[in-house]
Amino acid sequence: MGWTIFYLCLIILIPLSMILVKSASLGWLGFWRAVTAPRALAAYRISLEASFVAALINAVFGLIVAWVLVRYRFPGRRIFDGLVDLPFALPTAVAGIVLTTMYSEHGWIGSRLAALGIKVAYTPLGIVVALTFIGLPFVVRTVQPVLQVIDVEVEEAARSLGAGLWQTFRRVLLPELLPAWLTGITMAFARGLGEYGSVVFIAGNMPMRTEITPLLIMIKLDQFDYAGASAIALAFLLISFVLLLVINGMQRRLGALPALR
Repeated sequence: MGWTIFYLCLIILIPLSMILVKSASLGWLGFWRAVTAPRALAAYRISLEASFVAALINAVFGLIVAWVLVRYRFPGRRIFDGLVDLPFALPTAVAGIVLTTMYSEHGWIGSRLAALGIKVAYTPLGIVVALTFIGLPFVVRTVQPVLQVIDVEVEEAARSLGAGLWQTFRRVLLPELLPAWLTGITMAFARGLGEYGSVVFIAGNMPMRTEITPLLIMIKLDQFDYAGASAIALAFLLISFVLLLVINGMQRRLGALPALR
């Protein structure tokens, strides 16, 4: 226990406390002005909304990908299974450059979308695409092991008793999948909040429109405004912590619902 607490203090608590100490140098009034500036508020909103939308997308398609990889056998399945981990191994800056190249107006995908009047690169939609890319493995890898231990015969028994596809999923699979599924969604959401490298290229970084909070913090640091950067980081940390606390509370309550057991 002692070594665990010492390690957590050394790696997490002490660095985070330095943010608090640096922010305190502004004073309460200076801190409030820094964290409630219109540019900072816009950055919070963009980061939170994009991370939330990306997490919802990964919630759906991450579950589908995990289901296909576990329940079906097809040529190249192991290759596709390995590709799921690519966002973990790929440097985020490289991912951002690749996504920007693909989704720009002259890119392979972006040019086709532009013909339909849809612009991805240098818009909030581009931020969602980048966060979806880096968040997918969290949902897949948390749901996949649970699906592997669920006996297929249980589903077949439900179907033989007259349950439809949706009823089988809701009454048989969802109670087992829900804790892991929500964990993966939460992890994808948390990763999206702090993501920088894969977003900074495709976002366009326009203040009040596509400027995310981590980028605003970097801009403050480049301007040697260390106290202002620490204040924004602390405010966003508190916002993120509260949201994750609420999500974890919802996860526990949903996991305890009798109807889902």
